[in-house]
Amino acid sequence: MRRLAIVLAAGQGKRMKSKLYKVLHPVCGKPMVSHVVEAVKKASCERAVVVVGHGAEAVMAHLGDSAEYALQAEQLGTGHAVLQTKSQLGDLDGVAIVVCGDTPLVTAETLEALIALHEKEGSAATILTAELEEPTGYGRIIRGESGEVHSIVEQKDCSPEQAAIREINTGTYCFDNRKLFDALSQVTNQNAQGEYYLTDVIGILQRQGNRISAYKSEDPAEAIGVNDRIALGQAERLMRRRIARAHQTNGVTLIDPENTYIESEVTIGSDTVIYPGTVLKGRTVIGSDCVIGPSAELKDTAVGDGSVIRQSVTDEAEIGEGCSVGPFAYLRPGTKLANQVKIGDFVEVKNSVIGEGSKIPHLSYVGDASVGANVNIGCGAITANYDGYNKSRTEIGDNAFVGSNVNLIAPVSVGESAYVVAGSTITQNVGANDVAIARERQVNKPGYAEKLRARARAQKEKKQ
Repeated sequence: MRRLAIVLAAGQGKRMKSKLYKVLHPVCGKPMVSHVVEAVKKASCERAVVVVGHGAEAVMAHLGDSAEYALQAEQLGTGHAVLQTKSQLGDLDGVAIVVCGDTPLVTAETLEALIALHEKEGSAATILTAELEEPTGYGRIIRGESGEVHSIVEQKDCSPEQAAIREINTGTYCFDNRKLFDALSQVTNQNAQGEYYLTDVIGILQRQGNRISAYKSEDPAEAIGVNDRIALGQAERLMRRRIARAHQTNGVTLIDPENTYIESEVTIGSDTVIYPGTVLKGRTVIGSDCVIGPSAELKDTAVGDGSVIRQSVTDEAEIGEGCSVGPFAYLRPGTKLANQVKIGDFVEVKNSVIGEGSKIPHLSYVGDASVGANVNIGCGAITANYDGYNKSRTEIGDNAFVGSNVNLIAPVSVGESAYVVAGSTITQNVGANDVAIARERQVNKPGYAEKLRARARAQKEKKQ
């Protein structure tokens, strides 16, 4: 049977108090509406129509061709929103999932189970429900003797007995698609808000003699709809826990999951250990047997097996196998480390390729450079790659040695097995196996230090 999805994403979200439209607020690195669209796609929905309104262009720009769109120019309720998709979906046979774009914790597995129950029981509508410890504010699910839904009673209309019911309506539904749109044509706005409610469809279908079913989610978190920053933080916390559990199940050790931040698209290999304070963002991919952290931040970074990264920041970097990075290193976009590379403390690398076995142990800057294999770059050495207008490259051959406090003024090359003496400023190419010395000859002036101090004291007294 054909599966369709309608994602409601037209609301402005005034309670978010933000310039960013509600469904674009990220949860674990991805906008809420993206989580929802991905869930319905994984649940084998062949078409997904996102109903947009406030911020329509921004939502459409973000989702791109991953969805179709229907415009709700004026927000007149959830029923009215679904009705905007009639020209695209109204004449189709099949089942339609209706889900809100601000429910990022709903999963494809739950949607699959919702559809399966709907089809098994031959229902006109099946409601996704959840059992909450504190259900105040939600509509209660009133079931009949055989388990079918008798009614949904809103909080304000509950009797004391009904208010004690903990099974609630999450606002996610599965409908017989044709019956959904037939019932929508009968929904009116005769209510205090003057809006067309999707929940009215349930009553219409019931009065027509159709069966209404309910599937109870195993995870109450899937009921969370984000309407303010408090709920956003709650959703973030719960998704972080879900992500952490998934990695742990796959063989990753998280020393302190509650103090580790891992976004939804991060991949981590087995037997890797993640220490507290670590932040893994974007499409970061970490191999097996790595040690990451404490207090490391990796964004869109690939890390090979067996590498160690401590108290460092990487952004769009590629790190080979068996590498050591940090503490307090910064790998900027375009950095590529081959296997067995050491990047030590207070080292910054940008848009550079570092060859296998090379070492930049401490206090150096390497930018726009190609560094060969087994190169040693000493403390305080830098590539001067920018003249205020243009960036130029530095080339360092295999087995070269660059001493401490060397300035390599790009464009410049250092040949294979060359030796650059500490304290040199190199402006000309260095040939293979050459030794380069570029520094002033030392001159000592006996007893002159006291004269310098006297001159300095006199200048200070004059100012006073």
